[in-house]
Amino acid sequence: MAGFRHRAPAFVDIAMVAYPSVTLLVDLSEGEGAVYETHGRHERGSVVVGLLPGDLRATGRGVGECLQIRLEPVAAAALFGASTQLSGTVVALEDVWGRDAGRAEDRLRAAASWDERFTIAVDILGRRLGTHPPVDPQVAYTWRRTLTSRGRVRVDGLADEVGWSRKRLWSRFRSQLGITPKRAARLVRFDHAAHLLAAGHAAARVATESGYVDQSHLHREVTTFAGLTPTALAVAPWLGIDDVAWPASSPTQHPAKGGERIPGLR
Repeated sequence: MAGFRHRAPAFVDIAMVAYPSVTLLVDLSEGEGAVYETHGRHERGSVVVGLLPGDLRATGRGVGECLQIRLEPVAAAALFGASTQLSGTVVALEDVWGRDAGRAEDRLRAAASWDERFTIAVDILGRRLGTHPPVDPQVAYTWRRTLTSRGRVRVDGLADEVGWSRKRLWSRFRSQLGITPKRAARLVRFDHAAHLLAAGHAAARVATESGYVDQSHLHREVTTFAGLTPTALAVAPWLGIDDVAWPASSPTQHPAKGGERIPGLR
């Protein structure tokens, strides 16, 4: 999790880049708050961003604050239910948590510091873990193997590892995490490539290091997931702060010491 504060009164318009997590954005602004736009849909305030939200933009004006929490899909399923309902879209937190969403916002907004907010957020999420059926252990294992391999693992091999048929793994994974194993691998591989591009590495080198056939293959995948060219993605503001706010997500950085963390939270 990370806290963000926007101090300038100027208008903000940021393209949000796909990430291999379900993202919870808790708007702590006193004013109107941010607006999230995707697929012609608009949501204001606190939202849950599912996997593969498409062309997603965050806009707003004035001073504001936001708590951003990245959830592994396995943890998101325990907090929000089957991720099939969230994939590819943005949903108001109130539509998912009901009145609890407003109570969570009030507690977090009243906190005296970001450290206190992080502690409160851990408590809120910890209390909600287990309110929905957990995903199959085989599905959780497959997700984490996909993540640790940076998307360079075959679905057939994963099915063998968990003792399921390829068809069963494909079906259960998709129904519980809202994405197919192959698509998940592509998303994880894209994320690794995106952070290498943001770190200043040349596209040709990134293509090789990320497991793409060639630079053209990288270009197609970047366009599919981000709607940008590799050159434009390399300077995307959304990625520009990742090595500061999320050190562990950057291939060029070492994980930061300290910080609050519970299983499934990044």
